[in-house]
Amino acid sequence: MPNEPIFGELVKVELEACLSAPITRYFDAELQGDPDVLAQLLADKRNPNTRRAYEKDLRDFFIKMTLMPPTGDSVLEFLHLQREQAVMVVLKYKAKLIASGLREATINRRLAAIKSLAKMGRKLGVCNYSLEDVSGEKVKAYRDTRGVDSKAISVVIQQFDKETLIGKRNYAIFLVLWGLALRRQEICHLNVGDFDFYGRKLRVLGKGKGTNEEYLDMSKDVAAALADWLIARGEMNANLPIFTALDFHNCGHRLTTDAVYKIVSAAFKKAGVKKPMSPHRVRHSAITAALDATDGNIRKVQKLSRHADPRTLMIYDDNRNKDLWEMSELLTGMLKSADE
Repeated sequence: MPNEPIFGELVKVELEACLSAPITRYFDAELQGDPDVLAQLLADKRNPNTRRAYEKDLRDFFIKMTLMPPTGDSVLEFLHLQREQAVMVVLKYKAKLIASGLREATINRRLAAIKSLAKMGRKLGVCNYSLEDVSGEKVKAYRDTRGVDSKAISVVIQQFDKETLIGKRNYAIFLVLWGLALRRQEICHLNVGDFDFYGRKLRVLGKGKGTNEEYLDMSKDVAAALADWLIARGEMNANLPIFTALDFHNCGHRLTTDAVYKIVSAAFKKAGVKKPMSPHRVRHSAITAALDATDGNIRKVQKLSRHADPRTLMIYDDNRNKDLWEMSELLTGMLKSADE
């Protein structure tokens, strides 16, 4: 009929209606009010330990500089400062940290938290400056990566009574620490389902890897120690933690990182090792021993250490070779030769 719109006109009308529709009607609730930058920064951190550290460090910054814990208004006021003003505030905070005698690494961590807050503010459009002009303190990382040698580790693990449940558990912890150079947090996160006895593999959620898993090959001794402990414990549900507490109040609960630290530290003290030892020092020891055994093969040992940057292993290798000690002996030896 002549008065009816043709198909093309109908399509045009519908398209114009779509284009003129308000684009914020589905997101109004999410866009109301000022953004909570601090909450967004913390929510953006996957690791709960990282979240706690950022929250603690930023709380310290605001309390020291405003005499109050951070609020939405005080965070926005800080982010709305001019660049020069913000840099001045952070430099004054840094000066307070230095005056209080904090270690360089602690100062740098707190400055990094403030820089991350400003970066998140820029992402959310409420901050237009960067704090890169505020430099951190120089830190020499991994001062002592040598730990102890394999003989000391052997003495420690021989004291565990593998006829007892606690002995089987602690022996398995030490073999995982030494044989796979795991971090203590990685050990605490292990579940029964992560352990493949027949394939001799262990699934690990590595440091800084998000939800990406790594499958680590293990020796038959490590696999046997884990199996011996799990069989003795008797609970094989795939979702249960591999390492659990055995004391009356916490029996069956996942071992905490603090508990693993205490187990390791106490075992070394009982064995008469005077050097203070921790799970991470056992990891250092394993990596250094692997470098010794492979004549400094960094590519091979990187598969054990799982360091993202192979240059980190160069520090272990330098400590292993004791290059500075050799140079010092060489130079003082020259003085003796000159006297003769």
